[in-house]
Amino acid sequence: MGKKLDALLGRSFKATKFKGTASLAVSRLAVLKNQRRARCSVARSDVVQFLTNNTHDRALLRVEQVIKEQNMLDVFVVLEGYCHLLVERVSLFEHSKFCPEELLEAVSTLIFASTRCGDFPELQELRAIFTLRFGREFAARAVELSNNCGVNPKVIQKLSTRMPSLENKMKVLKEIALENSIELPTSETPVETSVSSSEEKAEDERESGSLRGKYKDVADAAQAAFESAAYAAAAARIAVELSRSYSDSEGGVIEGNEVFDEIEMASDGKGENGSRNEEGVEPLDISRRSISVRTTWARARAQ
Repeated sequence: MGKKLDALLGRSFKATKFKGTASLAVSRLAVLKNQRRARCSVARSDVVQFLTNNTHDRALLRVEQVIKEQNMLDVFVVLEGYCHLLVERVSLFEHSKFCPEELLEAVSTLIFASTRCGDFPELQELRAIFTLRFGREFAARAVELSNNCGVNPKVIQKLSTRMPSLENKMKVLKEIALENSIELPTSETPVETSVSSSEEKAEDERESGSLRGKYKDVADAAQAAFESAAYAAAAARIAVELSRSYSDSEGGVIEGNEVFDEIEMASDGKGENGSRNEEGVEPLDISRRSISVRTTWARARAQ
């Protein structure tokens, strides 16, 4: 009764259809392998070119593409072997709704790979056949990588979306350099570069934090910026007055001194005891800077 119901609902397993789909999958895998092999070759050539030009940082980045293409190439080789295995042993599950233990890894890995490999319609068809034959729960365990799902760990690792580790990239980089008789400086160079960049970033963050620590709030920082602008304006006035007094006689010196006195009086907002102003911000000490300007002007006047 069960077989008749499956036949009426179109759920019956047909070995010939499975073999045909698996054969098409093998043909597709041959094309995909050639494409990945060509991409990997181009990426390796780029790495060699970068190493020859001593641009090791770019070579290390390009190695990621080499690893990605090589991983997919290795996965396709495994999937091709599973397809051949299932075609040879289709009789083991042709009349059974339970996946045989010896074929669990092959079936589960093909189902899992169908969710990670794009542009592979034959693999999607194989997944549909397995889902129809062994049930949705069986297929879901393989896709979700549940316990005892049977998916090949090597395929899981090579289809992972994680970035390759630095150790893995350095290993491949050394292999490519050795194959092409290229001498690498030291294995620690990329690591040191990464560490130094991290240290520079941390130093910038510490400097930024120390600058923020000088001010209590936004108003405090704005007040400090205003006082800096006031000092710049005062310095500009001094420069103008100095240029005028320099061309005059002794009376010009008095005018210049009056300008300095005016600037020093303006800087007395700090008070005799160096207290803060009403806003609670310590004003800029312009008098000290004006003394240095006055000394420079006096030297120029003496000449």
